[in-house]
Amino acid sequence: MSPTRSQADRDAMTVEIGFALLTGVFVAALTFGVAVSPLLFLQLSRNATGALLAAAASVAGVAFVWRVVRVLRRFTGRHSGPRALAE
Repeated sequence: MSPTRSQADRDAMTVEIGFALLTGVFVAALTFGVAVSPLLFLQLSRNATGALLAAAASVAGVAFVWRVVRVLRRFTGRHSGPRALAE
């Protein structure tokens, strides 16, 4: 049987999820911007531009997922120690 969570625990998790999503969007946008920056300096063909945009979107998606998972794993790691088991 799992222990019931207090309102403070549920609120903390909600805040942490919001933080993870917000910073994930920021990291993804930054990654996308860096990945498409060659478009500012190079004259690429239409196909090359499309491929670069697709690659940038893929890398940004991976960066978003990486950041969200990293933040949420760190949060759950803090709450799974001996103190959390005793509660």
